[in-house]
This record gives sequence, C-alpha cells and structure tokens, in this order.
Amino acid sequence: MAEKKIMHYSSSQKILLVGEGNFSFAASLATAFGSANNIVATSLDSKESFMDKYPDAVRKWKKLKGKGCVVLHQVDVDTMSQHPLLAAKLFDRVVFNFPHAGFFGMESQRLHQDLVKRFFAAASEMLTGRGEVHVTHKTAYPFSNWNIVKLAEEVGLYLVEEAPFTRADYPGYLNKRGSGRKCNRTFRVGQCSTYKFAKLPLQLLAITRFVDQ
Repeated sequence: MAEKKIMHYSSSQKILLVGEGNFSFAASLATAFGSANNIVATSLDSKESFMDKYPDAVRKWKKLKGKGCVVLHQVDVDTMSQHPLLAAKLFDRVVFNFPHAGFFGMESQRLHQDLVKRFFAAASEMLTGRGEVHVTHKTAYPFSNWNIVKLAEEVGLYLVEEAPFTRADYPGYLNKRGSGRKCNRTFRVGQCSTYKFAKLPLQLLAITRFVDQ
C-alpha cells in the first residue's frame, strides 16, 4: 500500500498519541491515511468518563477503532511506558497536543511544566532510534514561559524543528479544554507551534539518517 501523509505524519510511521481527549486528532490522521493500523491513541479519561465528557465524539471514536486504531483509556504520562500494551513497543512519533495539567482554580505554570517534563521523560524511553517526540503548544505569553525546549533538554531530548501549527491542516480536529465544567468546549489556538524533539542533537541526527540511507 502506498505511503500516505498529512503534515509531519505518515502511514508508514508507528505513532503514539497521548492525551487525546475526544480523539479527533487521531481521527484526522486515520482519515488521511485511510487506516489507523499504525496508530495507538491514548486518553487519561476512563471509557465511561470519555463518553460522558464528549458524547458527540463517540461515533467518531467507534469509527476510529473500526479503522484499526488501538485505543487505550486511563493512560497516564507517568506510567505509559510500563503499560501492558505499550511496554514492549517503540514508536517513530510520540505526540502530545496542547498538554495541560487541568484547571484547579488559578493557573499554575509549575504544574503544567511538571506534566510536560514527565511526558518528555516517559516518551524518550518509547522512541525508535530515529524517532521524534512532538508537542504542540501556544507560543504567545504566558505560554512561552513554559520553556518547552529547556524542559526537553533536561531529560536528554533536543529540538529538531519548530514548525508553525494551524488547526485547519488537520481536517476534523477539534481541540478541547478537557477539564472542568467546560471540558467539551474548544479553545482559541492562536499562535502556536509543533516542537519536534529527538534523542540526538540535530547535527548527529542528520549524520545518523545519512548513514542509514
């Protein structure tokens, strides 16, 4: 079957999606590929909580599973690398779009940074040799203060590329708040980027990829 692509992702890659919420990003990739056999999509919510939060997404969720996607609920960034269905797998892309630690009164930047760093640490253990960790994140203030690149470097991941993100590039994708009373509401994306990280610095990664060709 011919390789199919959408933006930074292709049907030939083994892709792990983290914190999927309503699974609309996974569904967008699956539609572009014509299949989801190469995708594992995870959610922090239980199956019951997902259906309660996103009743309008259940039909799409069922179609996603029908296309071969492995859908896992109650997957936490701290334990995902030890999950029984993930522990023996390595991925070409590990993706977390708009990570957020939840709404607990006032926003806590430290909580969000801690979540992202823990994700980076776990994801780095789940990569193939030339794999990448992707985080899509707002780049305007105050989100720029999260220092995404520095958090990645602290666990041994290096920036390969910062690519502008536009939600329209992924037809059907609807980012959701995911927490609190307004969990099923979308939020304005604004200025944001997809940050791509690898275990090796860019210069060494380029040499590795050249040798493997």
